[in-house]
Amino acid sequence: MEMKAEVESGGSINPMKAVLDNAPEFVNCPACKRRALKTAWKQNLYVCPLCGKYRPIGGHYRLKLILDPGTFHEIDSALGVNDPLHFPGYAEKAEEVGKKTGLKESAITGYGRIDGIRVTVVVLDSRFFMGSMSSIVGEKVTRAIEYAEKKKTPLLIFSSSGGARMQEGIFSLMQMAKTAAAIEEFSEKGGLFISYLTHPTTGGVTASFATLGDITLAEPGALIGFAGPRVIEQTIGEKLPKDFQRAEYLEAHGFIDAIVPRNEMRDTLIKILKLHQKEGRHA
Repeated sequence: MEMKAEVESGGSINPMKAVLDNAPEFVNCPACKRRALKTAWKQNLYVCPLCGKYRPIGGHYRLKLILDPGTFHEIDSALGVNDPLHFPGYAEKAEEVGKKTGLKESAITGYGRIDGIRVTVVVLDSRFFMGSMSSIVGEKVTRAIEYAEKKKTPLLIFSSSGGARMQEGIFSLMQMAKTAAAIEEFSEKGGLFISYLTHPTTGGVTASFATLGDITLAEPGALIGFAGPRVIEQTIGEKLPKDFQRAEYLEAHGFIDAIVPRNEMRDTLIKILKLHQKEGRHA
């Protein structure tokens, strides 16, 4: 099948679709090692139909799953990677990743409608430098928050990130305070912020805007935390509890509000948005 069949609306490539379109009729799950029909994977939104293991999906594909058809309008699409420290090989790597993914940065920002309700939306795409937060990502997220505040729309952010981007050093770390401050101002003015955490959401993204939602949701099995479990175990010299930092563990301990499967994501958002619309908050 031609490569054009692998490209999503919006120009970025859905990684699982790219794999499956060129795969045999049956596909082996990397998690359970069992074989399932390629069509079953697609129908199940790239979740293994046998074991339920979630596979990554592209940012534009995720938008397609939640937004009303034809309603998404991207903002700040011209903003791409900056290289403030002239880090060796960074610009070249960014260009290479951009060609593979069709993205200019790890954050896709814009607005659209969910069941007719206008929303401002941010999606971090883990295929671009692991969804890490660069100075441009911080700027795009902040601008999206300010746009939601100006237009008085709910704000949805889908996080999938390895944290702050090391190639930009302190410039990337500064985005933690910048985005958190923007969320605080948005909240003070009555804005509704729904944060949806996907696998993985770690580092500086977890320590800033991702965990500041009025309502915090997560995909099943998502790794959510600051430092990784292996780093923590090596530091404290103890074995961590089973499923530590997984969405299910965090829900059981009150750190997230609910775990929402991928196929229930749109319906869940519709219910939340309509509830808050009735209460007179931004919608």
